Amino acid sequence: MRLQVKVKPNASASTLERQTDGTWLARLRAPPVDGKANAELIALVARHFGCRKSLVSIESGATGRLKRISVAVE
Repeated sequence: MRLQVKVKPNASASTLERQTDGTWLARLRAPPVDGKANAELIALVARHFGCRKSLVSIESGATGRLKRISVAVE
């Protein structure tokens, strides 16, 4: 499964919401420094879909706010 995610770092709480256009909005508590926000995004997506973090990867956009996330099926 592939997700298009818009990331907003430095939020007051970490949430993942599906938008009306089919994309996802991830609000992350972590700052966008040293990969902390990306690590938190992977953990948040894994927790939301009930899978291991190792099955979630960032396909593109690792340094930007728009990311394509891949969730592998077991």
